[in-house]
Amino acid sequence: MLKTHFSFEEILEQNERRIHYQINQLHIRDVNQDYYSEGLVALWNAYRTYKPDKGPMATYFNYTIRNRLIDQMRKENRRLDIQETYLLNFRSDYCDGNHQRISSGNNLAIRSEGADLVEDNNFWGQLKANLTANQWKWIYFHIIDGMTLTDIAIQENTTLEAVKSWGKQVRKKLRDEEFREKVQWKI
Repeated sequence: MLKTHFSFEEILEQNERRIHYQINQLHIRDVNQDYYSEGLVALWNAYRTYKPDKGPMATYFNYTIRNRLIDQMRKENRRLDIQETYLLNFRSDYCDGNHQRISSGNNLAIRSEGADLVEDNNFWGQLKANLTANQWKWIYFHIIDGMTLTDIAIQENTTLEAVKSWGKQVRKKLRDEEFREKVQWKI
């Protein structure tokens, strides 16, 4: 007599190696057994949804397990990309060496020298006249408005590295004694 219905335990015992095979075929390092667990769930779903008139059970199991593992890999890669982007933005916003930690947020070193400097329109006019357009954008958006470098890059439709370069050029000029005299900035 041929058995027509198998329990999931029997199916698992017969097909557990399929999960390991698919993990190896996809070159997945499964240290925490996350992908194996995902493969078990895929095997369970395939067992529940299998229709004998659609094709062989083994093919359906392989197809379901493989695609579930690929989906899991994509989710993991997307999560890692988002995490990496966040870390890059965090480093550029908080670790570029030109910020002072104050309870009200990030203030650049230039701001801490006095509110009169921020309010001095003559100073800003002199500074704008002696900087390139992009350097002035960096001063205006980053120092005066307090925008992040990433936001400036998006607004100006350029790369983050370009915006960082503008800031680097401005800081270099501001360290130059002759330039400070030219813009009438006395420290």
